[in-house]
Amino acid sequence: MSPLIFFASAPKNMGSLLAEELIKLGMRDATETRGGARFSGTLEDGYRACLWSRIANRLLLPIAHASANGPDDLYEIAREVAWEEHLTPDHTFAIQFDGLLPGISHSHFGVLRVKDAIADRFSERFGHRPSVDPNDPDLRVHVYAHQGTIGISIDLSGQSLHLRGYRDAGSAAPLKENLAAAVLLRAGWADIAAEGGALLDPMCGSGTLVIEGALIAADIAPGLMRPRFGFHGWLQHDEPTWQRLLGEARIRRDAGLRRLGGLRGYDVNSDAIRISLHHLERAGLTGYAHFERRELNDCRPGHPEDEGLVIVNPPYGERLGNEDELPDLYARLGSVLKERFVGWRAGVFTGAPELGKCMGLRAQRMHTLYNGPIECKLLHFRVEPRYFVSNQPRPLPPEERSPSATMLANRIVKNLKSLRKWQRDEQVSCLRIYDADLPEYALAIDIYEGEKRWVHVQEYAAPASVDPKRARQRLREALGLIPEVLEVPGEQVYFKIRRPQKGLNQYEKLAETRHFHEVSESGHRFLVNFEDYLDTGLFLDHRDVRRLIGALAPGKRFLNLFAYTGTASVYAAMGGAVSTTTVDMSRTYLEWAASNLGLNRIESDAHELIQADCIRWLESMATRRQFDLIFLDPPSFSTSKRMYGTLDIQRDHVGLIKSAMRVLEPGGDLIFSNNLRRFRIDLDALAPLEVVDISADTLPRDFARNPRIHNCWRIRHSAS
Repeated sequence: MSPLIFFASAPKNMGSLLAEELIKLGMRDATETRGGARFSGTLEDGYRACLWSRIANRLLLPIAHASANGPDDLYEIAREVAWEEHLTPDHTFAIQFDGLLPGISHSHFGVLRVKDAIADRFSERFGHRPSVDPNDPDLRVHVYAHQGTIGISIDLSGQSLHLRGYRDAGSAAPLKENLAAAVLLRAGWADIAAEGGALLDPMCGSGTLVIEGALIAADIAPGLMRPRFGFHGWLQHDEPTWQRLLGEARIRRDAGLRRLGGLRGYDVNSDAIRISLHHLERAGLTGYAHFERRELNDCRPGHPEDEGLVIVNPPYGERLGNEDELPDLYARLGSVLKERFVGWRAGVFTGAPELGKCMGLRAQRMHTLYNGPIECKLLHFRVEPRYFVSNQPRPLPPEERSPSATMLANRIVKNLKSLRKWQRDEQVSCLRIYDADLPEYALAIDIYEGEKRWVHVQEYAAPASVDPKRARQRLREALGLIPEVLEVPGEQVYFKIRRPQKGLNQYEKLAETRHFHEVSESGHRFLVNFEDYLDTGLFLDHRDVRRLIGALAPGKRFLNLFAYTGTASVYAAMGGAVSTTTVDMSRTYLEWAASNLGLNRIESDAHELIQADCIRWLESMATRRQFDLIFLDPPSFSTSKRMYGTLDIQRDHVGLIKSAMRVLEPGGDLIFSNNLRRFRIDLDALAPLEVVDISADTLPRDFARNPRIHNCWRIRHSAS
């Protein structure tokens, strides 16, 4: 008996991977062709491809092939097929028509001509004909027209083979199962798993990469969960052969599950984790992989000794994510890999490969794959120090700078000169020397003086009207001349992109170097960090607010709400406060605040640190605690898994101020501040409180170019 010829279709650019897979399944003559791969073999080989292929979309068995010049030829070719060998008049069928044929402008017309041919043949021979069922037919027929030829095939797969059967819900922008498998196979997961390596997806979404990784590692046939294939309603189906293949697959699955472990998926979205766990259960893999809600910055190996593959499909703008936030996201991903996954391999599948340059890792190679119509790249990394690179923009050398760069240099020198005497008289060692003075260079430049001079540069996100290429060139010009003008080594210049921070981004880390440096301000000592967070730990525009708190503090009980790194508490304690209470939701910032207090030798039990949601804490303390001086400096907007609801300072400021005033003694002062530039305080709603705007009085000289940098009020109970 001559061998059968099969065609397995695959997504674009996956034909070679499919041919490699089929060869490993025993189809030694499998070769890549247009749209997939061909191979010859027995019906058992076809069944094996349906059951085991992780890459294929469909498996077709060609039954007719002929030249055709139009719809009439299509009809005659289809009518000559011995359809009675494939289905009975009592069966149902469906037709899929792909390709181009003269005289057929729409695929539906091609479907109708083939349907008529099948119906007419059965009517002539049996007196009645099978019915069409487009949704759940007994037999699917595939017709392909190309360059004047027609190919007719039996679709042995039925529904697309990428539908494994475990996924019935999805989060936004999920990968199809066969694309996820292709990403894993291209990333070398099969070999890593065979050596006992671990798999981790830090942005797992609906869990597809982790579950496909488990199927590969445990040698589980991807079709084992499917209840039905296209051949089940085919007259030539060989059920004993199929059952034998299923039995072999179940034995391999049971053996593979005994050695399966080390698969983890994290996601910031709790709904995504819920869906992942549901899919894991449907796949019969509960207990064999671990899904957990975690921020990207909290991702780490399951065990310190683990090594293996980090695989991730981060947002890339086409379907998910705010494009303005994506460079920071990729930078954080790179930092997490470099800090916690040294020795691992990593695969990043993205439709915006240029974002990979933000990761600070040199890609070893890349593969092109398609997520639907979107061309994507799989970037391959080895997480080893020799491949670490800077993710900062490369400065332009002097000979490539434009004449406007000279204007920037001159402006920085001029600003420094005008601030020099004031800086010396006020004992200011950390100051802003440039704040988007020139529209071409939308930067904020701060100097921090300690045992060295450090420069902190932040770029304001450019409006959409600005050419991104030109904006990046100007940034590179600035980063090239700043070290020269300020006479600091390039490694002491730190660069970040400044964007409005919302929600969970308030507390997200950019890195985890834990590199802290000591600086001083008016005789107070503080620790700053230039790498791990968007802000350094010391808000320079609040310098005069802190001085006011220190001046008001003698003999007072001081409360610092939304305390950040506790700098205001240091001023209050050093100013003579009898006690300070520092409240913040972030443990990291409270630990930082403790370090700042200790650095200034403030170690009394009278100075307490409390980790809590400030809003709920105020509600609980309203009748139990009283303070003489309160500093209330909330973020403009905040939401967190630890926070009760959300905070919108424009919407919520009246209630928040009133809650703070309930714990303020008569005659006491509440200093209320925020940095929402469009903020408008509701004086009518706050009556009869005495509210005095001190924004201008608390604006430091080095921020005079930007008077809306913060808003500040001194609020007291009414004298009456």
